[in-house]
Amino acid sequence: MDVGKVRVTMRLFQNSGLYPSYLPRLNQLAAKASSFDARRDVFLHDRFGAAHFLKPVLDGAAEAFFTNGDDEVLQRQWAREQGMKEAPTLEAILLAQIEHHRTEVFYNLDPVRYPSAFVAKLPGCVKKTLCWRAAPSGNADLTAYGAVLGNFPSILEAWRSKGCRAELFFPAIDPVMEQYGHGERPIDVAFVGGYSRHHSARGSTLEQVAALAADRKIVFCLDASRLTRLAESAVGRLLPLRKHRRPDVIARIARLPLFGRDLYELFGSAKIVLNGAIDMAGNDRGNMRCFEAMGCGSLLVSDAGNYPEAMQDGVTMRTYDAPERAAEAISRSLQDWPQWAGIAASGRSRVQETYSKASQWVQFIDLVARIEPC
Repeated sequence: MDVGKVRVTMRLFQNSGLYPSYLPRLNQLAAKASSFDARRDVFLHDRFGAAHFLKPVLDGAAEAFFTNGDDEVLQRQWAREQGMKEAPTLEAILLAQIEHHRTEVFYNLDPVRYPSAFVAKLPGCVKKTLCWRAAPSGNADLTAYGAVLGNFPSILEAWRSKGCRAELFFPAIDPVMEQYGHGERPIDVAFVGGYSRHHSARGSTLEQVAALAADRKIVFCLDASRLTRLAESAVGRLLPLRKHRRPDVIARIARLPLFGRDLYELFGSAKIVLNGAIDMAGNDRGNMRCFEAMGCGSLLVSDAGNYPEAMQDGVTMRTYDAPERAAEAISRSLQDWPQWAGIAASGRSRVQETYSKASQWVQFIDLVARIEPC
């Protein structure tokens, strides 16, 4: 399968998975979607995870098929429409979709759910297999995939040590982001992400920055755990759950998490987006939030580390070297906002140029051409 042929005729199947906290939003948005295509189109229109979705998927190319293999409502809609009998497993439905599509290249964003044992069951039409995994994954076996993709070199090296071929690959800026962030930015600092007692460095950073809320407009949209929500309820405060409660300075300003276009809208309304990596990536940096923040034109303020090209401290974004320095970096940026607004604009331009959907697709084609057939 040479590059020229792949560019024109590759039958691509991209599988993804839903973030549990996002599912209620999807169910609400897709309440009137009565078919597989309708529910999938609602999901793709909302853009959740779009940085990882390849250009043919977002363009609606006839050769490309996309699904969320763990979305039971979506997958069972497809099974009913195809006349599958009984109540097939989600794995059986996914395999049937791949065969029905006559997939040549299978790209899986949810490989821990569908590891090497699943790859072994793929129909013969599949010639190449790739998966994305940018996190440690316990004992997950991904050795049957032609390549494991990710943008954290240290994690890729860990996959190589387990016998996988691992290749550097990056998220891309969603073209829809260009619709956001061209007016006033009334929010001084926004943060969207998880918060738990396991995120010690991030928690310390958030606590320091939340203290700025007395003088600045700070918006934290936090995906708290079930135990945290219980611990902060009226009933929970009577129970021995103190360690699960967030500090008062954070809890006072915490809002529900945001996803998809609502996240783009928030970042397009914020001068600064705060990011803090969690421990799993070591010193590597460049998680999804970095791409989303810069793609919507916010100034990314994030912890120091090894960032991808186009993310340069003082040139396209700003870093802090310790949690207690984050609030200081933010305050100084806001005090000299015209200068840092210019840096944010440079950052937006650079990431759009460096991590476009077109360049991501070209890189994917090159990877497909270089990996071994099944």
